[in-house]
Amino acid sequence: MTLVLSEKMDAFLSELDVPSNDIQSNVIERVKGMDFPTTRDEYWKYTRVGKISNTKFTNTSTTSADIDVQSHLISDNYIIIENGKIRSDISQINNDFEVNYTSATAVNHLVNLNDNDVFTALNAGLFDQAITIKIAANQTIEKPLQLVFLSTGERVMANNRILIDSGKSSAAALVVSTISQGANSCFNNTITEVNVAENAHLTIHKIQNESASNLSISTEQVKQAKNSTFKINTFTLTGLLIRNNINIAVAGENCETYMNGAIVSSGKQHVDNHTYVDHQVPNCYSNENYKYVMDDHSNGVFNGRVIVQKDAQVINAYQNNGNILLSDNASINSKPELEIYADDVKCSHGSTTGQLDESALFYLQTRGISLANAKKLLVSAFIGEVIRSTENEAVTQLIERLLQTEYGWDFS
Repeated sequence: MTLVLSEKMDAFLSELDVPSNDIQSNVIERVKGMDFPTTRDEYWKYTRVGKISNTKFTNTSTTSADIDVQSHLISDNYIIIENGKIRSDISQINNDFEVNYTSATAVNHLVNLNDNDVFTALNAGLFDQAITIKIAANQTIEKPLQLVFLSTGERVMANNRILIDSGKSSAAALVVSTISQGANSCFNNTITEVNVAENAHLTIHKIQNESASNLSISTEQVKQAKNSTFKINTFTLTGLLIRNNINIAVAGENCETYMNGAIVSSGKQHVDNHTYVDHQVPNCYSNENYKYVMDDHSNGVFNGRVIVQKDAQVINAYQNNGNILLSDNASINSKPELEIYADDVKCSHGSTTGQLDESALFYLQTRGISLANAKKLLVSAFIGEVIRSTENEAVTQLIERLLQTEYGWDFS
């Protein structure tokens, strides 16, 4: 028997504890009238969320005493978040960044976000504390702040909320690592709101290295003021279902926006990247470069959308999506989009999908390299361009080490 809408959502919420405050209780009451997206929704056309919607998650869990995250740390300035709960006892924060933990009732819910999106609403109704990060005006911070989101336990849903305010003429970087330890069928639902002030420079490195059964939906909502630079690098290595939504409003002139992605998938993994850049004003530049390497029965989705508004003249906007299929059973759905309402622009997009070059493989084998190692070399070269775009040696080394561990790739 098919469940009606209210019964389906009630079943999903049945083991989740709803905060007792009126604000979040009201949000969850509204959620009960919402539905999960289906492939009939254009925005979710190639991604089925049944693995999420049909699972009864819990958001109550005990903290782990034997957490080991050292192999993932690249900074001596870090915050550990276990199953959506901030672990102050094992975090280490210096004074470079102003970090505060804000109660859910003190956060303006759904500000600048799509309040019709069920995952956004669930996050607003269920998150415990928001991590607020401020970079002071005119401050340049050399070492990044690292946020480590750790999943532990069985069927635990973590609703993470991050608020980042990059002050005028500041420069800084953050590393966001999503990892697992003894986790099975856990779900990370993360929202990050970012304000990049005038002449500020902010970089976010996302490294997704979850367990093979974990699920993740991550949304970044970014607003750039004039003369600012924002860069986000996304590296997805493991996880059963990963969805990344990056929405950037370029609201000031002379901005630069960069998005890079390196996706490596195997098994029955599904990875979906949706990017949206809204050029609202003239004289700006954006560039995105996403590369996928798909093996076994894995599936990939890339949907990059750029809008150039009517008065946004002199815009340079570029998209590139390159894909390698290592298996006849792997697949990729690519949809780069340009929507242009101005006439003085330089915009382009492109997508290519193929297999490894047979002639290159043959050449390497004639030089005494085995077929398996030849494939690894070509894949490493293909994905290496994106990895090096981090411009951070510690981040690059961590990603290469993780790829060596997971897939046996050698970048030496």
